[in-house]
Amino acid sequence: MSAELKEKLVARALEEGFVAARICRPWDVPQVPDRLQAYVDAGWHGQMGWMAERMQWRGNPAALWPEARSVIMLAESYTPEEDPMAVVGCPDRGAVSVYARAKDYHDLVKKRLKRLARWLIAEGGGEVKVFVDTAPVPEKALGQAAGLGWQGKHTNLVSRDWGNWAFLGSVFTTLELPEDTAEPDRCGSCRSCLDVCPTDAFVAPYQLDARRCISYLTIEHKGPVAEDLRARLGNRIYGCDDCLAACPWNKFAVAASDLRYAARAELKAPKLAELAELDDAAFRAFFSGSPIKRVGRDRFVRNVLYAIGNSGQAELRSVAQGLCDDPDPTVADAARWAVARL
Repeated sequence: MSAELKEKLVARALEEGFVAARICRPWDVPQVPDRLQAYVDAGWHGQMGWMAERMQWRGNPAALWPEARSVIMLAESYTPEEDPMAVVGCPDRGAVSVYARAKDYHDLVKKRLKRLARWLIAEGGGEVKVFVDTAPVPEKALGQAAGLGWQGKHTNLVSRDWGNWAFLGSVFTTLELPEDTAEPDRCGSCRSCLDVCPTDAFVAPYQLDARRCISYLTIEHKGPVAEDLRARLGNRIYGCDDCLAACPWNKFAVAASDLRYAARAELKAPKLAELAELDDAAFRAFFSGSPIKRVGRDRFVRNVLYAIGNSGQAELRSVAQGLCDDPDPTVADAARWAVARL
C-alpha cells in the first residue's frame, strides 16, 4: 500500500504544479548539526541571529517533530521568462531578484502544500505538518537526501531536471513512505557560480560568508553597508541572482507552472529615481503582497541610494541630494555617499 500511495502522491504533487517530489527520513541529514555550528561559530551568519536560535531543531529535523517518519520534499519552479541579468546593465534601473518580482512565494507554495497534505490524509491517514521557509527546517540538505538535487557550490539546490530556479517546500508525515535515493554532487570542476559573485562572498566551494552576500546585504543587513562593499552592489536593490543565473544546469530549467510567478512589469527594471521617492505609505502600497515589503521603506531606499551612487548618472544626483536629511540616519548616510560618488 505504501508504494502505491507514494506513486499516487508524486502524481498528485505534479498535478498541483510542483516539478518534483521525493521522500527521505527526518534523520537522513546527520551532517547538518556540525555544519550549522561551524557556520555560526565562524560568524558567517552576520545579523541573522535566528540561525543560532533553536539549533537543536534547525540542525535536526527529527527533533522538530519526533513523531514524523517521512519527509516529502517538493520543488516548485520559478524560472524567469527573460534573462535575469539583463537589468544589471541598466545603470538607471534597479535589479530585483527574480523570486521577488511577483507575488510572495510563501503564500503560493504553502497553499499548494496544504492541498497536497489534505489529499495525503484523505488517502493514507496519518498526521502532517507543512513548511516553506518559515520554520527551522534544513530544506536544502533534506532536498539532497531525498534526491531532489544536490547542494551546489553556491550552496543552493541544483537538479539535472530543473536547474536551480526552484522554491522548496516540505510535508512532514507520520506515515512511513518508501524513501528515495540521495542525489550525488554533479558540480564537477565547474566554478561558474563562484567566479561570478560580485562581492567574493564564497570563502570556498560550498562555503558562503553571508556577510558579503548581496542577498544578505540588501535584505537581512540592518544599518549602513560597509563602504568597501557598496560599490560592488551595482544596481542590485533587492537580492542577487548572479550565482543562480551562472549555473550551467539551467539549460534544463523548467518553466514556472503558475502564472503568478511572472514578474510584475513595474519590477522588471524599475526606475531608481521613482523608487527613491517612496515614503513609507507609498512603499507599503507599491509592494503589497510582495516579499520586498518585509524589509521596510528605509532599508529598501538605502539600497536604491547605493544603486544611484553606483549609476554614474549625473542626473540622479539631485534625487540623492533630496534625501541627505532623511529622518532615517542610514538612508541619509546612503544619500550623502551617493552624492559624493556622483
